[in-house]
Amino acid sequence: MFGVMMNYPLTLAQILEHAHRIHGDKQVHTLLPNGKVHTYNYDTLDRRVKQLANAITTLGIRSGDSVATFASNTYQHLEICCAVPYAGAIIHPLNVRLAPTQLAKIVEEANDKLIFVDRACVEQFSKLQQKIDCKHIVFFNIDTGQNENRTNLSIEYEQFISEADNNYISDIQDENWAMALCYTSGTSGEPKGVLYTHRSMFLHTLAVNQADVFGLTESDVVMPLVPMYHAMGWGLPYASMFAGAEIVLANANHTHIVDLIAETGVTVAAGVPTIWARLLPELQKRKQEITSLRRLIVGGEPMPPTLIEAYEKELRVEVRHAWGMTEMSPTGTFSTLRKAHQNLSDAEKTDIKAMQGRPIPGVQVRLVSENDVELPWDGKTIGELQVRSPWTARTYYKNTSTAEHFTTDGWLRTGDLATINAEGYMQIVDRAKAIIRSGGESISSVALETALLKHPSVNDAAVVGVSDKKWGERPLAVVVITSQTDEDISEILKQHLATEFPKFWIPDKFVVVDEIPKTGVGKTDKHAILQML
Repeated sequence: MFGVMMNYPLTLAQILEHAHRIHGDKQVHTLLPNGKVHTYNYDTLDRRVKQLANAITTLGIRSGDSVATFASNTYQHLEICCAVPYAGAIIHPLNVRLAPTQLAKIVEEANDKLIFVDRACVEQFSKLQQKIDCKHIVFFNIDTGQNENRTNLSIEYEQFISEADNNYISDIQDENWAMALCYTSGTSGEPKGVLYTHRSMFLHTLAVNQADVFGLTESDVVMPLVPMYHAMGWGLPYASMFAGAEIVLANANHTHIVDLIAETGVTVAAGVPTIWARLLPELQKRKQEITSLRRLIVGGEPMPPTLIEAYEKELRVEVRHAWGMTEMSPTGTFSTLRKAHQNLSDAEKTDIKAMQGRPIPGVQVRLVSENDVELPWDGKTIGELQVRSPWTARTYYKNTSTAEHFTTDGWLRTGDLATINAEGYMQIVDRAKAIIRSGGESISSVALETALLKHPSVNDAAVVGVSDKKWGERPLAVVVITSQTDEDISEILKQHLATEFPKFWIPDKFVVVDEIPKTGVGKTDKHAILQML
């Protein structure tokens, strides 16, 4: 027997309508390249989104067409990420950090009919433009003080939307209609497309706004220092709109980030650990100016325990460590303390916070052996992590070879090796493909990296496998140290690791560098490290 409840499509239009109707006075702030802050409210956002939805239809964009962006985090980019799916088309944020040849393949596969380009990215885009055939290009520029030759521009954004009507009614009848296309970062192969639906994004938005996940409220001011091309900015803009929180948009590399936090009263900020390591010294100096900041949401890579302690003890900012994948929209697990942990020592609490965490509501996880046998949650047994949820992909976009990535019973093979303890806390041990095979034994690069990051002399660390005639492979560590020293850092770190690992695990060589290469989404780029070596 079926129930009698309304079957109302779950779409992005509902999120936008809720923000406009219920939280219309809440503001969106954008840090401009010149250091000034642009501000408007959700009412204005709604009006401009509807104008933009009308405008793109005049270019022949129809339901199901793909519309790309090549941009940083700005209010225009937010408008585009709302208007395109609102009109039934597919928003496709391009990873500006990828090589032009790689991007050209992605644009061709997505069949992008229109590309919006941030003029701050024009130089990069010009290299891509030579390799693609896209019918329409719209340029926008948040720095109105620029005076440059515009003869090569296809369409100017403000003129484009100003001529359009602001009356538009979204008419998406099926919640399973595609709304966004994001590509994986390609750290383990060619980037693969993940096609989100209105339903999946709506449910992801509900799930991440739970108290033990993002935990956003109407009183929050949220700053996602995460690019839109990384799973729609981790879903934070949509989650903020649904919660009625204010949004603060900025390029993570901008020199005025701390000024922005102080000026707008940011309460929740999100980004990869390297951002928070870079900003920590200035935040410490200006501690009295950033008292509004209460929470960091950290993902992409493990956050060093020493960095967690610095934020929580010195700045009184809670750190919430998340794990996810583009395939999961992206949130899968969150590490927050349970009531049962109240009496643990600070060090024990930090160890829990440094884990990848427990599945958020709606996500299921399991560990599987090489023989496809489900493994116990004992905190020790290592297996391949598999996941499923209403916002997890069941296949890749235009990719028919799915057996390697998806099981016959409907689970995503993450490619990660992990443990899960009895409380449900998951710990990534390594990527299955990144395990170092030395003399017939397996060495976890992630375990070594985690241990190195615990040492006070280490700011960042990466471990890679290098070819060895005798053992097949041996681990090599690349480290960024806190300060120069006359002591032998290699010997110091070898002794540090020897307290946790057997002798054959200890890297034979330690290379000190100024900076470890990162991908466009802030993950360690081990391919680049191997090329560098």
